[in-house]
Amino acid sequence: MSFSCPYIPFCPAVFKQLESIRLKIFSTAGYTRESLDNAAVFSHYCPMHLVSLKKVATYDRPAVREGLVRLLEPLGGMEAFVRPGERVLLKPNLLAGKPPENAVTTHPEVVRGVIELVKAAGGIPLVGDSPGVGNGRRVAEKSGVLQVVDETGAAFVDFAEPVEVCGSGTFKQFELARPYVEADRVINLPKLKTHEMMTMTCAVKNLFGAVIGTAKAAWHLKAGADRELFARMLLEIYLLRKPDLTIVDAVTAMEGDGPGSGDPRQVGLLLAGGNAVAVDVIAAEVAGIPKKLLYVERAAERLGLDGADRTTIRTAGIPLAETQVEDFRLPHISDVQFGLPRFIKNRLRHHVTSRPVPLPEQCRLCSICVDACPPRAIAIRDNKLVFDYHLCIRCFCCRELCPHGALDVRDGALLKLIRKYL
Repeated sequence: MSFSCPYIPFCPAVFKQLESIRLKIFSTAGYTRESLDNAAVFSHYCPMHLVSLKKVATYDRPAVREGLVRLLEPLGGMEAFVRPGERVLLKPNLLAGKPPENAVTTHPEVVRGVIELVKAAGGIPLVGDSPGVGNGRRVAEKSGVLQVVDETGAAFVDFAEPVEVCGSGTFKQFELARPYVEADRVINLPKLKTHEMMTMTCAVKNLFGAVIGTAKAAWHLKAGADRELFARMLLEIYLLRKPDLTIVDAVTAMEGDGPGSGDPRQVGLLLAGGNAVAVDVIAAEVAGIPKKLLYVERAAERLGLDGADRTTIRTAGIPLAETQVEDFRLPHISDVQFGLPRFIKNRLRHHVTSRPVPLPEQCRLCSICVDACPPRAIAIRDNKLVFDYHLCIRCFCCRELCPHGALDVRDGALLKLIRKYL
C-alpha cells in the first residue's frame, strides 16, 4: 500500500502505534529491536526508507564509478531499479551552461557513472532536462554532460514536447516533458545546492526541471509569491511521476547564494535512495539546514507524505554523523513576511523583504532576466536595467539565471533591523 497520495496520508502517529505493537509482538519471540529494523518484518504497515551514503573525495572517474557501486549496494544495486530493455531517463540538474567546477550542474562524471551502471543492468539510458533559460542540449554541452552522453552511447532527449497530466491536489493540471512522463524508469540526479527562494534544492526541487523551459515562469507567477504554496506545487509534481531512484551529487555542493550564484563547497559525498522526500530529509541533515527553513520538507510533513517523517528513515553506508558539514553557508535571508496577515504583508512588503538590484558595471543588457521574469517586472530603459518592485514577486529567478553575476540583493529597512538585532 502506498501512502504517498495527499488524500491517503501516511500518519506519523499511526506509524508509532504500529511500531510499538510490532515490538511487543516480536519481542516475545526473541527478536531484538535491531534485528527487526534489519528485517522486512511488518514493512507492509510500517514502511522504512533507506538512504545510502558514500564518501567520494573527488570526481576522478574510477573513484566515482566505485563510489556509485558501493553507494547502491545497500539498496540492492542498480539491478533493483532497472530491468533489461527498459528506457531509463536520467534527470540531472542542468540549470545553466556553466563548467562543472562551478557546481551549478550535476557533475558529468556522476552522469557517466550512472549511465554505465544502467547499461550494465540492461537498461537503455536517456539523459534530459529543461533549463530555466536556453536550450537543454546547449546547456548540456557547456556543462560537459553532452560529451559524456556521446562517449557512453547514451541518448540526449530534448524536453520540448509537453504532455498534459492531471493533478489531484491544489493544482489540477500540469504540463510535463514527454520523455519524463513516458520513460519506463526515472533516475533523479540532483546537485545539493542552496536556493535563495527555497533554502535548499535537491531531490524534489530537481523535478521542477520536468516543466518545460518558459512554463516555469508561469508557475513562479502562479505560486512563487508564497514559498509554502510553491513547495506544495513542487510536491504535487513529484507525486505525479515519482522517480524510481535518486542519486545526489554532493561531492562538491553549492553553498551561499545558490542555485546559480553560490560558491562551490567540498562535501565529498554521494547519497541515494528510492524515496526522494526521504533523501531530501537526510541531505538537509548533512548540510545542517534548520527545519524551519526547509519549505518543501515542511510541506511534505503537513501532507503526510511517505518519507517525510524522520523516524521512518534509516541510513546505510557510513554513519550520518561522519557526513555532516560544519558552517554550511545558507542563502541570504530574503523574507520575513510569511505568516503575517495579508493586509500587513501588502503594507510592509518592501520593508520586510529583500529584492534583486542590478549591478550596472557587470550588466551586459543581455535581456535574459527580462525574458525570464515571471511577472514581467524587469525592463531595459535608457540602457539601464529597471525593476518594478510593485510587480516583483521576489522569486529571484533573475539572479538564478543571470550568466554574468550582474544582480545583487538589497534588504528592506525592517529586514535590516531584524538581521542586525537577531
